[in-house]
Amino acid sequence: MTYRGRFLLGGALTALALSLQIYANHLQITYYLAIAIGLLVIAELIQSIIEKRISNFTKASAVLASGAVLAVMPNITNILATYEYGEYTTRGASELTAKKVSTGLDKDYATGWSYGKLETMTLLIPDFKGGSSTYALSEKSATFKAINEKAGEQQARDFVKSAPLYWGDQPMTSGPVYNGAIIFFLFVLGMMIIKGNMRWWLLSVTVLSIMLAWGKNFPELTDFFFNNFPGYNKFRAVSMTLVLASLTLPFAAMLAVMSFTSGGIDKDILKKKLLYAFYITGGFCLLFVLVPTLFCSFNGLGDEQLKQYDWLLIALKQDRESILRTDAFRSFFFIAVAFGMMWFWLKDKIKTPYLFIGLAFFIIVDMWMVDKRYLSDKNFVSKSKAERPFDKTAADEQILLDTSYYRVMNTTLSTFNDASTSYFHKSIGGYHGAKLKRYQELIEGQISKSNMNVLNMLNAKYFIVQNEQAGQPIAQQNPGALGNAWFVNSWKIVKNADQEMAALDSLNTRSEAVIDERFVDEVKGLAPGIDSTGTIKLTKYAPNALSYTSSTSKDQLAVFSDIYYPEGWNAYVDGKPASHIRLNYVLRGMKIPSGNHSIDFKFEPTVYKNGERIALASSIVLLLLVGFACIREAKQE
Repeated sequence: MTYRGRFLLGGALTALALSLQIYANHLQITYYLAIAIGLLVIAELIQSIIEKRISNFTKASAVLASGAVLAVMPNITNILATYEYGEYTTRGASELTAKKVSTGLDKDYATGWSYGKLETMTLLIPDFKGGSSTYALSEKSATFKAINEKAGEQQARDFVKSAPLYWGDQPMTSGPVYNGAIIFFLFVLGMMIIKGNMRWWLLSVTVLSIMLAWGKNFPELTDFFFNNFPGYNKFRAVSMTLVLASLTLPFAAMLAVMSFTSGGIDKDILKKKLLYAFYITGGFCLLFVLVPTLFCSFNGLGDEQLKQYDWLLIALKQDRESILRTDAFRSFFFIAVAFGMMWFWLKDKIKTPYLFIGLAFFIIVDMWMVDKRYLSDKNFVSKSKAERPFDKTAADEQILLDTSYYRVMNTTLSTFNDASTSYFHKSIGGYHGAKLKRYQELIEGQISKSNMNVLNMLNAKYFIVQNEQAGQPIAQQNPGALGNAWFVNSWKIVKNADQEMAALDSLNTRSEAVIDERFVDEVKGLAPGIDSTGTIKLTKYAPNALSYTSSTSKDQLAVFSDIYYPEGWNAYVDGKPASHIRLNYVLRGMKIPSGNHSIDFKFEPTVYKNGERIALASSIVLLLLVGFACIREAKQE
């Protein structure tokens, strides 16, 4: 709209829509949208040069750039806070020299979920690569028959409930990226009949999204983006770039139908283009129906674990081939139906409204049937189950009798990839896509080695372990847990993160601490030694505010069993601001003066306070602008 001269309304609506998109708070998707918009701007620039209307392009681009800035402002709080936090996470740089120097994710980690080049065919044929990593097979399958013969019916039933049918390049998957056979057919047709720069924009975005999704399977392009596009190395699961193809394919399909039925193209030309699109897409489908082994090996990444069962691998490959043949023919059927309706429209056998209804109906049927494979009735739960997704175990019940502030380490699950423990307890583990880097490094360097001194300083008061005899998780109390805060007798000053981490290998965290030399001024003048009668205890806990009381006859160094984070956490002694430091690689520390005192830690991020003021003012301006633009447009009409 803006590039076509309606500057005010186009710019205002763009700003509003973009602002709402950013508000959805999926920065990776917003980043991919920016790539698509960038290519659209390039397409408009080329068209403007060809048509010699560069002045209009410049004005429109200036309006859209201003709209983009205005769109960001109502979301500035979250953007600034995320940026600030991101510097301290696994997306930021590490201070350990053993780690690769990077301002983002490790490339191998970021490209772990890379789509295979041949796997791209799932856009047209849904289960081209076997569907999901745990695929349910019927009792008519070759796998069921083979296991039934070798191990019995019950084992066969259990195995085929979640058979490893996926044989693509990703470590595992819950299902393919499928955009619909008819949609793909119409996209190919659209690339032949859509006029102007829109065709080249849709084609370039689609192709780029596919090639970026290949990730490590196309390192030349991936490395270029990873090393040269700011922020691109902050995101993982590069296969997610296919979200752009999932936008452009149906968009192009709609434009194709519009161009096809508009009357602006000679019907003889449309017949040829329609046949070409049918031959290309339908031909590909038939090729994999007739000779799937010509291009496909049907070997999966996980097959190595089953290599001692040759008979099972043979059966799995037979089922993978059968699934591919079935879905290839299925896609051919839907393409043939769409082709037939459009052909009859050209012959004046079907009226335009019925063509639209027919295409819409079969697109929905196609997508619905595939969607139900991966989002079926069993995926929906009752309201009560949704409100209480986890049931307490006997171990949970036992631990919850303790109402103090402590942490739990659950060893019966994948401790650092499972978040269910956090539903009932404050957990040592759990999952987050952007953990604090220092804590992740502590996990890798110390916790994974079961360093009890480190677990004690993290106040891991309870462990949930598996009772081998009963086969149930049980709770074990850790008598060595150091509590919420304690005084230490001595401390060691080290030069860098490497020495700090190494010191934890043998550090007696009950009586000692290790401090980076950057904080040495905070403990200058503080004499080692401990007041054996001194006390410090937690009196109030909230996620953003903790209060303690202390009583000691001499100045002491206190360690607090909470993570040090410099942005926004402020410390107070008797209500007056006080400085605190990082020690033991991740924890908070503070010099506590002698006497009786109250100590408070409060989370008071300035980025939030300032950001909200900007966001409120910007939201008002944006809404007024949209309202004014709509009123003016209405008056002009």
